[in-house]
Amino acid sequence: LERQVTRFRDPICVEVRVAVTIWRLATNVEYRTIAALFGLGRSTVGEIVLDTCEAIAHHLMPRYIRVPQNECLREIVDGFQRRWGFPQTVGAIDGTHIPILRPQQSASDYYNRKGYYSVLMQAVVEFRGLFMDVNIGWPGKVHDARVFANSSFFQKANNGVLFPDWSCNMGGVNVPLLILGDPAYPLLPWLMKPYLENISTTPQQRTFNYRQSRARMVVENAFGRLKGRWRCLLKRIDAHVSNVSNIVASCVVLHNMCEIYGDYCLQEWIVSEATLPSQHVNDLSTASTSGSSTASCIRDAIAPTGPNPTKSLVSCTTQ
Repeated sequence: LERQVTRFRDPICVEVRVAVTIWRLATNVEYRTIAALFGLGRSTVGEIVLDTCEAIAHHLMPRYIRVPQNECLREIVDGFQRRWGFPQTVGAIDGTHIPILRPQQSASDYYNRKGYYSVLMQAVVEFRGLFMDVNIGWPGKVHDARVFANSSFFQKANNGVLFPDWSCNMGGVNVPLLILGDPAYPLLPWLMKPYLENISTTPQQRTFNYRQSRARMVVENAFGRLKGRWRCLLKRIDAHVSNVSNIVASCVVLHNMCEIYGDYCLQEWIVSEATLPSQHVNDLSTASTSGSSTASCIRDAIAPTGPNPTKSLVSCTTQ
């Protein structure tokens, strides 16, 4: 972000550039307002924001947003077990819409079912609310399951190279490390979704759904704190669609930094993510159909059993 000193004038220092960007991301006020506050031109403010967001996304994102390994991964699995009573869980996955300007090309692809133009952000969040994987930029009209099927996270997890083989024996079934998702996602051996609830749903299955939903709420809470801190994600981002990914990515990086270093988040800032209607669409052509029976066995093994369905199955033998 440093600029070279020339004979014409001194460059704008890095501290001012970062301050301008944080002010813009946190308030989403117009460029002319920020320009008046910092004594800069409007076009200069716009250039500074885009340059700083690009620098954050390219240099800080690999450091603060990554899938944990070794002891950090064990701490996350134990954290889900201790805080939410859900075993073998690494994170929860979900998507959220980021409002944008109407694109000049293929605008209908970005018009979502809520009635505005947006891009999608798919995120995987661990038990403390830290983002460990994000996929940003798909048009708002695309279904969450399609974004998931085309993400590198799905490809790595489906090929067995994302997590170590830390299986846990439950009722004779080896349960691998898991990701929790809502009904829009497919049921996979490493991705647990709720049971379909109807008149034939058993009490054990309903209890599983309750616990799975309770643990999965970490991703909704993370979205709420993310948008509460960085208000530019609540309103329409007045930037070209090609620049939106860097802006959103920089907000996610700054969110993780705030969480790691203990920056406070006031309750009135937090935004409640509206529950989206479930869409059961089977568009995962790349998913293995043979894994559905294995995934069902794993889900049945995790579901509480016995006369007291509220008792959590917390003990297992790690292999």
